[in-house]
Amino acid sequence: MPELPEVEITRRGIAPHVLGHAVEDVIVRDRHLRWPVPGTLRRALRGQRVRGIERRAKYLIFRMDAGSMILHLGMSGSLRVVDGPAPPGKHDHVDIVFDSGVRLRFRDPRRFGSIHWTRADPLRHKLLKGLGPEPLSETFDGNHLHARSRGRRLAVKSFLMDSRTLVGVGNIYANEALFGAGLHPRRPAGRISLARYEQLAKEIKQVLARAVQSGGTTLRDFVSGVGEPGYFSQELRVYDRAGLPCVVCGRPIRSVRLGQRSTFYCPRCQK
Repeated sequence: MPELPEVEITRRGIAPHVLGHAVEDVIVRDRHLRWPVPGTLRRALRGQRVRGIERRAKYLIFRMDAGSMILHLGMSGSLRVVDGPAPPGKHDHVDIVFDSGVRLRFRDPRRFGSIHWTRADPLRHKLLKGLGPEPLSETFDGNHLHARSRGRRLAVKSFLMDSRTLVGVGNIYANEALFGAGLHPRRPAGRISLARYEQLAKEIKQVLARAVQSGGTTLRDFVSGVGEPGYFSQELRVYDRAGLPCVVCGRPIRSVRLGQRSTFYCPRCQK
């Protein structure tokens, strides 16, 4: 699914096309996403001008005059800039039409994405208010991970992917950061020292930053808001490389199921 870098790339790609523009119409072809698209969405958005687009975790927040639209891409969703009334595809569920003629088209084959409207502070919305810190922010560091992990027997990879610990680090980047820090993904979170958590926090920041610079990771169908694939897949060191030699020591990369997710690691480099 799109993780933090892919959502950030989407935000950056669509922002120049919609900031300052007013919504002229909303076309909902299928309301049945993870949660039904609000029946009032068209009435709420029409005439609203986009004042800002932010990312919180894997959510996009469109701040408008009378409220905010919160959008999640789900497991297979994408938000594309479309010039003019291009014919929609099978999985193009929602179009937001702007006064410039540009459309934001929400495509979601698996329909695990969602769209919400709120007049209150979007950061206090029930989906966002309990989230952990942003990994690329100055407030996130090894001390935070160390403090949150004390007494926890949970595997460190699952600990990292818990959005209450920190946000935006999904399966791909958790695998990559743990490899960079030399930590075995099954190691209990509570049995990792502060020094190693400091290294892990550094790796998380570096991996995510490199992924953003590379346009995200395209494994199946991710494209940016302007239709471009991500190229970070060319830099992956362990993810989806089971059986291939480790880029450091040459031992074959192993794969296991952990928390119902495929997990990749080097048995020699990660302890």
